[in-house]
Amino acid sequence: MKKKVLSFLLAATMVMGLATGCGSSSSTSEGSDSSDDAATTEAAAADDASDSSDDAAASSSADGELQVGIVLPTKDEPRWLQDQAKFEEILGDAGFTNQVLFSQGSSSTEKTNVETLISKGIKVLIICPHDDAAAAAAVQEARDAGVKVISYDRLITGTDAVDYYVTFDSKAVGAAQGQYLIDNAPEGSDIPLYLFAGAATDNNAFIFFEGAWSVLQPKIADGTFKIANSDEAEALKDKAELSREEIGKIIGQITTDWDFNVAKSKAEANLTAVGADMKGDVLVLAPNDGTARSIADVFASDKDVSSYVVTGQDSEKASVQYIIDGKQSMTVFKDTRTLAADSVAMAVDILDGKEPATDSTYDNGNIEVPAKQTDINVVTKDNVKEVLIDSGYYEASEFTGLE
Repeated sequence: MKKKVLSFLLAATMVMGLATGCGSSSSTSEGSDSSDDAATTEAAAADDASDSSDDAAASSSADGELQVGIVLPTKDEPRWLQDQAKFEEILGDAGFTNQVLFSQGSSSTEKTNVETLISKGIKVLIICPHDDAAAAAAVQEARDAGVKVISYDRLITGTDAVDYYVTFDSKAVGAAQGQYLIDNAPEGSDIPLYLFAGAATDNNAFIFFEGAWSVLQPKIADGTFKIANSDEAEALKDKAELSREEIGKIIGQITTDWDFNVAKSKAEANLTAVGADMKGDVLVLAPNDGTARSIADVFASDKDVSSYVVTGQDSEKASVQYIIDGKQSMTVFKDTRTLAADSVAMAVDILDGKEPATDSTYDNGNIEVPAKQTDINVVTKDNVKEVLIDSGYYEASEFTGLE
């Protein structure tokens, strides 16, 4: 019966909105059991997730154990609350016991979360690591306990204790951002280009930048664009393909740590450090929506910046409004409904003793991890309604000025 229900849900998920659903078989907390009450998230508050409901959830399966454990990096970014909601909805409604824990940017909390879920008897762990290398120790514990590990959205590196990887095409995300800047650049040469990246602890940050560099580099090399805020990148402008070490040096200068406050401070420092020749009409590679909004606000407030084109990703609600208002130029839409559904499909196959479907592999430094990729879409003011509203991802009433 579970498989029939799940098949229906996986199909329906593609057209459903982001309504938060939490069945009686799911629960949410930030860390281990002792902190469940304090860590109840905004997305789960209406469902009264608490220690007592955790116990009920853990005992509602046939064998009295938790079946699927999910560990996400933080509850402080809207994107991860959206992912949480879909996991709880799909797994809970299909009758599979599950629990979502948040690591809150701490590798030690992440490891404790994994240990907590192992102690509750999980068979499958779905984990999006805070630090892709540090998470290797946590998933090794899961492997030693006989738990199958699905690396979610971010690849865990430096270990063979990862069974599968579910991801968006991260290189394509960066390439889409870079191509948008090219397609929307002003006329002329030496156009100021500001580069920003995600966290150096996140493997995806490297892949995003690699994708962006692959399309931006020819324009940098021929003098169309001039890098404004990274001498490491400027020194490598004639090199089409960068090593991970070279990308790491660049990211060391331009990282935002996925933190909008860090992004704001770095953007302010960058604009203070340059002269008028590096202002005017500018291009900005911002790694995600949270940082894009902060960076956009800084550039908009500088009287010497005539105009800016700024990228983003995740299609966060606040950034969609920024796009409608002309404050952010684009976002890369990564449909978390599809990613969560793909992860659940993998988990169910594992629970049913089947081999999950994959379509690619990713090298994590130790092994080639079997992976399932999900497509991405570029969202601009011109197609917000078509991509995000008509698909049911958001409601039109959630925005103002939408045409």
